[in-house]
Parts: sequence; structure tokens; C-alpha cells
Amino acid sequence: MKFLNRVKSQTPESVELEFILAGVGNRTQALTIDYLLWSFTLLILLVVWGLAYSQIPWLQAESARLWLNAIQILIIFAVYIGYFILFETLWRGQTLGKRYVKIRVIRDDGRNVGIQQSILRALLRPIDDILFIGLLLILFSKQEKRLGDWVAGTILIQEGQTVTNLKIDVSPEAVDMSNWLIEKGQIAALTPDEFATIRKYLQRYANLTPDAKIQVSDRLAQRLLERIEMADRPPSRDAHLIIEAVYLAYQQQFRS
Repeated sequence: MKFLNRVKSQTPESVELEFILAGVGNRTQALTIDYLLWSFTLLILLVVWGLAYSQIPWLQAESARLWLNAIQILIIFAVYIGYFILFETLWRGQTLGKRYVKIRVIRDDGRNVGIQQSILRALLRPIDDILFIGLLLILFSKQEKRLGDWVAGTILIQEGQTVTNLKIDVSPEAVDMSNWLIEKGQIAALTPDEFATIRKYLQRYANLTPDAKIQVSDRLAQRLLERIEMADRPPSRDAHLIIEAVYLAYQQQFRS
């Protein structure tokens, strides 16, 4: 077993990110918590089901027994699969157990998981649990993936341990403004291509002539403000500062 195993991924914006993988210990702890919560939820549902069975006469008929057994199995399967799908989709890769342990599921390219990835991981979880197949794959694979991770194209990382290898200096004022933009603007409306344009601008800004800095900054800032639906109420009139803030806001939203 490797401790603090790291993995790098390349985003669609050509940003190289480095993550610290969750590790088998964190994954086991999170899964234990999830299984306890899952079992408690299932127990409540089965108790309700049992009460309904005892109170409704036609459910006790011999002809209905086969259907009742099938429904009971379906309930167990739906809760087992649905628990992980629901939380990982709504909480961007975290279940209650993962949130407590501070680990998260993400896609191989660093983006948040969607419902498709969560469904694939959940459907293959029973296979991973049989004979500890998932544990063996995690222990002996470089990216610490179980079968569900390989099929869904996901990895488990330690939350808050993302490092970007793209070095772009921004002003301190842009940090505060980026938080304001995340709260008030529609940062998610930005496309990867638009983020790539921002990144190229910031990389080349120092080499632009004074006139070019003014012209390019004004045009790009106005376009970005329109894109995030803040054209009429920008937090600052400094075009370059706005661009820096949008850059930081997109990165923060992307990695959250």
C-alpha cells in the first residue's frame, strides 16, 4: 500500500491538476459509515413494510406472497444503490461517510461526477464487495481504483488537496472579488474555451503594450461580465482585475 499516493490529470482547459488519492483507510472508514446509515435506513423501511403487511389483509394472501418477496428485494436493492447515487450526485461526489472523512469522488479529468458516473459506480459496487475484489483492485492499482471507478472513469481524492501546476500570479484584490462573483454571478455559464482564453490573456498580459493592455482588457472583461450575467453591475471598473477575479472564481467553482 502506498501512502499519500498522488495522481495528475489534464483538464479540458489544459490545466494540469495534481490530487492526493483517498487511500484504502479513508475509503474503508467512509464506507463503514455509509453502510451503517444505509442499514439503519433499510431497517426503518422494512419495519414500515412489515407493519403494512400485518395491517392489510390482501397482502397476506398466498397468491400475493411471490410479488411481496420480489418487492422486498427491490426495496433493498433500490436503497442500496439509490443511497450512493443520490448523495454522490447531489453532493458532488460525496456521501455522508465521504463528507465526514473528507474525501470525494471526481472524474479522471478532475471534473465533478454526474449521475451517469454515480450510477455506474453504484451498480458495480456489489461486484466490488464480493470476495473483496474492490479492495484488491484498490491495493494493487496505481490510481487506487475499484472496478466501479475503472468503468465510470472516476477516482477518489482527499478533499482540499488539489494542486494546480499552472502558475499565474493574480492580485490580492482579485481574491475578494472572485468570492463576490461566485455569490452573485453565473460562473458556471463560462465554457472551457472561454476559460482557456482568460488563461492565455493572463499569461501574455505582461508582454502586451500599454495600449493593447487597455483595449484587450476592456473587451474581454465586458464579454465575461455579459457571459456571467453581470454586465450592468460589475464589482469594479478595473478590467484587468475583473478578468483575474473571473479566472479565480472559475477555478474555485471547478474544483469545489
